Amino acid sequence: MKIDGIDKIIIKTLVKDARTPVLSIAREVGISGAAIHQRLRKLEKSKLIEGYNMKLNPKVLGYTTTAFVGIFLDSVGEITSVIKQIKRIPEVVESHYTTGNYPIFIKILCKSNEHLLSLLQNNIQTIKGISRTETLISLNQQINRQISI
Repeated sequence: MKIDGIDKIIIKTLVKDARTPVLSIAREVGISGAAIHQRLRKLEKSKLIEGYNMKLNPKVLGYTTTAFVGIFLDSVGEITSVIKQIKRIPEVVESHYTTGNYPIFIKILCKSNEHLLSLLQNNIQTIKGISRTETLISLNQQINRQISI
């Protein structure tokens, strides 16, 4: 996918604030709003832009504990059924198939350490196919950004 300077300005502006009006971007780059819409459709069709999302602050909703859990499996053949069960846990916000010690690495948002403990003991470690878990609690997130272009 080849992107030019105007595309970069559009993308950088929308990554910074996805609610920026198209006409505001058009004035900044000196082309029509229709041309901006056309470029956005092209970027969406190329799959460079995957979508536009609202970002909630989990702390405001009471989710003050962020944890990462490495999941060890009885066998790699169990990954599909384990992931199916993990998807049913709403506090799991990310899941990755990884190399290294554990094939599954998940991110969990919890309301407290007690909530995390309950999720681990009652929802995650009881899943058939999981042999054990390793949990890391995030003390503070210093970087949270999109990839730059």
